[in-house]
Amino acid sequence: MEPQNTNMNGEATLLFTHAKTLRLHTGNLVSRSRLKKKCPSSPSEELQDCIQATLSDWLASPKLPSEEFPDTLDCSIPQETDAIPPEEREELKVSVKLFLCEPVQSSISDAVEMACQTLGVSQLDSVIIAPPGPVEGDSQTLANLQPAWEELTALVRNQQIAAIGTSDLDKDLLEQLYNWADVKPSSNQVNLASCCVMPPDLTAFAKEFDIQLLTHNDPKELISAATFQKAVQEGTQRAIAADWRLEWVLRYSIIVKSRGIIKAKGYLVSAGKASP
Repeated sequence: MEPQNTNMNGEATLLFTHAKTLRLHTGNLVSRSRLKKKCPSSPSEELQDCIQATLSDWLASPKLPSEEFPDTLDCSIPQETDAIPPEEREELKVSVKLFLCEPVQSSISDAVEMACQTLGVSQLDSVIIAPPGPVEGDSQTLANLQPAWEELTALVRNQQIAAIGTSDLDKDLLEQLYNWADVKPSSNQVNLASCCVMPPDLTAFAKEFDIQLLTHNDPKELISAATFQKAVQEGTQRAIAADWRLEWVLRYSIIVKSRGIIKAKGYLVSAGKASP
């Protein structure tokens, strides 16, 4: 990567100094040739590479001069952003996994709204939620899940989401959620790194209540605060010193229904400037 000139570093410093919120869209990773050259070893490494490359490309792109500095920086590469044409919408399925890094409920609505606007759709076909993990030593409880599920339910009722699912729930917690929820979970992801075979009790419960069991290989923490900060600093050629607090990460896949192939995939990321 060629070094940025001093003026660009100065511009980056001003933009990031004044901004309070950072919103980033990696664009379609299926078509981004720059990222194809390197095969990431994990979802964490893929996200780190994406953040760094997107910020670098965004800062290198021409910008209209402005006397005002926005509170929210929208970092995306227009030519890499593939909104879904209305005439193709019925042929495609938009699946999302939302990783919440903080227990801020408005994050869910913000993430879904940004995904719909970015992809040019009015509704996401499915959203799987990965809420913040419990405090170390504690286990996940229904009380931890309820606030997020209530917001997801509201988005289903507003027809912004068609189906909602969960991640890494065992049979007992999935049953508790199912019995409590007005809008039932349609799926539950299981990390096969922690269990090589689906637990029989979970399989039986899911089959009885028509819950689809899926597998994933995401780590408990998709990206650490330190790794995120490093990706931002490297992507901006260390033009900024402020700490940024990761709020949520949304990963989307656009799948051609008739062929089962991925047409597009990418990440949306939101971060807020940490209080001094």
